[in-house]
Amino acid sequence: MLMAHPAVLRGLLQRYEALQALAHDQSADPHAHRQLQDTAYTLCVSTGTRDIEAALKAAQEQLERSFADADPALRTATAA
Repeated sequence: MLMAHPAVLRGLLQRYEALQALAHDQSADPHAHRQLQDTAYTLCVSTGTRDIEAALKAAQEQLERSFADADPALRTATAA
């Protein structure tokens, strides 16, 4: 199975969280709701899942695995 690049997943997760917060605001632009749906769909496609909860979990797991597999020097530099 193809796997999304960690930077893509990280960006999608950040976008989803930001749009979710924005969409919960009653005065939010209806366009934000559509962007949230589009981002959720993209997360599902990127992780090979069918619902957003599974996609969020799969994306987190993939990011954790990619971080664990990274070069130790890179992990140290990123953690700093």
